[in-house]
Order: sequence, then structure tokens, then C-alpha cells
Amino acid sequence: MEKNAIQQLEQHVDELLRASRRLREENLLLRSQQAAWLAERAQLVEKTDVARNRIEKMVSRLRELDSEL
Repeated sequence: MEKNAIQQLEQHVDELLRASRRLREENLLLRSQQAAWLAERAQLVEKTDVARNRIEKMVSRLRELDSEL
């Protein structure tokens, strides 16, 4: 009886170790994806700012041209 209980405990420990490894790997993958998405977001924010500035300059030039007419 004692031997059976020890074997069950060993199986549970092995299962917990496998689950822990799987979760650790999943966590690393998720952190990597998060870093990539944050980098992509930063690039998109920068591109948006550049586009906004260019549009604002074009609008200003159009207003100047309109006021000259």
C-alpha cells in the first residue's frame, strides 16, 4: 500500500514538472510576442506622427495658397 502511494505521488510530481515546463515555455513565447507587438506599435505610432505632420504641412500650404488668391 505504501509503495502504491509513493508511486502515485511520483506521478503527480512528474505531471506538475511537465506542466511547469510547458507553462514556462508558453510564458517565454508570450513575452516574445508581446515585445514584438510593442515594437510594431512603436513603429506604427511613429509612422502615424510623420504622416500627421506631413498632412498638417500640406493643409497649411493649401491655406496659404488660398489666402493668396
